[in-house]
Amino acid sequence: MSKSKKENFRGEELLCPIKYCMDIAGGKWKSSILCILADEKPHRNSNIKRKLGNITNTMLTQSLQQLEDAGMITRTQYNEVPPRVEYSLTEDGKSIIPLLVQMGKWGSIQMEKHSEIRSYCKDCLNTK
Repeated sequence: MSKSKKENFRGEELLCPIKYCMDIAGGKWKSSILCILADEKPHRNSNIKRKLGNITNTMLTQSLQQLEDAGMITRTQYNEVPPRVEYSLTEDGKSIIPLLVQMGKWGSIQMEKHSEIRSYCKDCLNTK
């Protein structure tokens, strides 16, 4: 009897639930995007980009698409002129926020231990 293989949302094999979680929310920008959307308000692409700072349009689009493919965010397009697109967290997206808060708290403690490291995040889910 063969075991079924686990795959991420891109069809890649995964063997560990932690790796699966990190695949969804990890990377340079995805956790930051989730943190921005954690206020439960819809955000436009330009607002997310402004809050992130130095992300390229291509990388923002790619990260948003990956989060949408993973079921963490929804993309709502309005039939208006000019076109308007807003992003918000799904229930699965909301469910990962407590984990990100805990990671932020752990990160703050570690950063205090290493005083040469400073946080650049202005509103990292109120981890203090």
